[in-house]
Amino acid sequence: MTADDSFGRLDDDDYPACTMGRAAEMLGTTQGFLRAIGEARLITPLRSEGGHRRYSRYQLRIAARARELVDHGTPIEAACRIVILEDQLEEAQRINAECRRSAGPANPPAAV
Repeated sequence: MTADDSFGRLDDDDYPACTMGRAAEMLGTTQGFLRAIGEARLITPLRSEGGHRRYSRYQLRIAARARELVDHGTPIEAACRIVILEDQLEEAQRINAECRRSAGPANPPAAV
């Protein structure tokens, strides 16, 4: 991959562009917190060729939500489970909305 290809992917929410140190700094947390939510299987960072963890913007948003819950006193395991359930609910709602749109109006207009 060339440098130009990498720069083009920075807009991709799933592109693992952020190192663990930078991710922890951006989230205002520790690298240990990132490891803990990885161990709880909330997020699975990709690894660089050297084996270093890399995080995507999507993963950073998920980690930020978990941190918010932990900061309010929720145990980390419970926070991870809550975030997973919230993510699943959001996905189910998106799928339902798509199904409704593709099915068309529930009550078609009456013929005149």
